Amino acid sequence: MILVLISILTIIVVGAICFWAIDRFATDRRLANLLKLLVILICLGAILQRVLPMTGIY
Repeated sequence: MILVLISILTIIVVGAICFWAIDRFATDRRLANLLKLLVILICLGAILQRVLPMTGIY
C-alpha cells in the first residue's frame, strides 16, 4: 500500500514538473494547453494503472 502511495506521489511530482516546463518553454498558448491536457491524461492513466488492481478491476 505504501509503495502505491509513493508511486502516485512520484507521478504527481513528475506531472507538476512537466506543467512547469510547458509554462516556461511553450510559446504558443494553444499548444501549451494541449500539452497540459496530454500530461493530465497520461498522469491519470498512470495513477489508474496502479490503483485499479488494488480494487480488483483489471
